[in-house]
Amino acid sequence: MSQELRRLVEATLVLQRDAEQRLATIFDSVLNSSPFIDQPNFSALCDEDLAHLFDQYDQRFLQGTCRRTLDAMGSPIDFRVSPRMTRAGGKTTRVVPRVARGLSPVPRFEIAVSSTLLFQTFADVERPIKVTGVLCHNRLEALQRIFEHELIHLVEMLLWQASCCGAPRFKDIAGRFFGHKESNHQLITPDERAREKFGIRPGDRVTFEMDGLPYTGVVNRVTKRATILVEDSRGPRYSDGKRYAKFYIPVGMLERCA
Repeated sequence: MSQELRRLVEATLVLQRDAEQRLATIFDSVLNSSPFIDQPNFSALCDEDLAHLFDQYDQRFLQGTCRRTLDAMGSPIDFRVSPRMTRAGGKTTRVVPRVARGLSPVPRFEIAVSSTLLFQTFADVERPIKVTGVLCHNRLEALQRIFEHELIHLVEMLLWQASCCGAPRFKDIAGRFFGHKESNHQLITPDERAREKFGIRPGDRVTFEMDGLPYTGVVNRVTKRATILVEDSRGPRYSDGKRYAKFYIPVGMLERCA
């Protein structure tokens, strides 16, 4: 355990005005350095943008102790933009590899952020957006709040191996450093967008065309695409006793049956 990192995490209280100044500096740094994030409501995001955020937050809030702790452990950290995450705004993982007996395993870490949720927010569904209980006005602010949340997960994993955002310790650190009030997000999810923009919900009966053929089925779930179950005697049997074929269809291609 890094005593330097632990002392800083347990003793630091960042005053609101100071935090706002640091966060604004990071906001501007991203806009000025990223080849993709060229405006607050950006339309592209890459792994290197997350790596830049890590370096900025580590230097401005943690005095570089996160990176020094990782280096001392010999632990790599990866950053990943994920289009497949459709519920969580971000995810931090600690993986301990298997090694030969007598050797000490070196954990590796990853911070992933959902591009799907970010790009569906501040788009064609309008409502107030809060992340970690903080009102966000654009995607970059939302990205910062997500990353701050994941950074605290990383800090806890570095110090105590495990992390839980519902626990008092996590909430205390999040509040003292970043003024977070909650541990969740209110980004626009695929099922909310399907409901608000297209009027499509799980359980709805819909029609669509594929390869020039018409189909009618039931919406089973909505992630990046809608999962449609169409009755088919050749398909697997479901809990209702019927057999279905499964189709993955963009929500915009569906028409709700009257």
